[in-house]
Amino acid sequence: MAPSAQDRRLLSVRSLRRRPVPVLLGVAVALVVLAGLLWRPLFGSAPSPGGSLTVSTGVSSGVYSRYGELLRGQLAGDAPDLDITLKPSEGSVQNIERLVAGDADFAIATADAIAAYQASGAEGADRLRACARLYDDYIQLVVPADSPVRSTADLAGLRVGVGQDQSGVQPAARQLLAAAGLDLERDVTAVRQGIDAMPRMLEAGRLDAFFWSGGLPTTAVERLAANTDIRLVPLEDLLPALTGLSPESAFYRAAGLPPDAYPDIPGSQVVDTLAVANLLVTTDAVDDALAEQVTRSVINGRDRIGQEVHAAQRVDRRTAIYTQPLELHPGAREYYRSVKP
Repeated sequence: MAPSAQDRRLLSVRSLRRRPVPVLLGVAVALVVLAGLLWRPLFGSAPSPGGSLTVSTGVSSGVYSRYGELLRGQLAGDAPDLDITLKPSEGSVQNIERLVAGDADFAIATADAIAAYQASGAEGADRLRACARLYDDYIQLVVPADSPVRSTADLAGLRVGVGQDQSGVQPAARQLLAAAGLDLERDVTAVRQGIDAMPRMLEAGRLDAFFWSGGLPTTAVERLAANTDIRLVPLEDLLPALTGLSPESAFYRAAGLPPDAYPDIPGSQVVDTLAVANLLVTTDAVDDALAEQVTRSVINGRDRIGQEVHAAQRVDRRTAIYTQPLELHPGAREYYRSVKP
């Protein structure tokens, strides 16, 4: 017997109810596949690294120390399974020595200090690798505002702060004095103190001048300028004499220290000085995944870190790969490849 009109309507309704099921199932499968394809480039397929790592930074009142604290905060969010220890240091030279001795996994160091370490033939120099070029250190020669010192050559016979023995400041001071025709050991009274002590000594009249190499602004110099009248001596005139003086001298460049770096210095204007790049350094013993993660956090954390360490605003993945005199760590190289436009 042929189905009635009512039966035909019921069959049609049931058919319509059944048809969307396979269609919806197919759409769901497609969405899952698409999500899987998007997940890897956006978030990475491997879990964030864990374990512990040590970062050697710098003196407490310097930019290295503050940068290290902020980088640790960035890594705490990006790789929460990492246990990060910060180790204060005298500066670049000690940081490099800690890396090659296995006492630190990452450190900040200036390009000239690295070049000097390589040129010395010291143990482990061939194992150093870079993750990123960070920001430039500006070399600053600070004197009282009423000082007769107008050039580096005028430091002859004076008490000059040249940084601690394992800092990056002292080798730079030695080079600059040599370019001015002075010997650090014979022609000045070299006071081997760090940025945590030199400003107070200058203010108290126990120093006539001091060298400092750091990011802008340096808190200790800011505080000094707020408490006493100081002046910054131009250094760019030394650049021709520095050329060819040593392997590390190739990494100095002319730079203008902007007047707003230390607004409390009376009559602030652009000071023609010298700059040298800072690198985030590691060794070939560090795992590729860890080096990649640290490099990623350095670049991703630029804006947040730069709010407090203004020099870090210049960190950029397009320039971060220029890490001479070191080659990139394979993990860092993998990161830059993954974000290449």
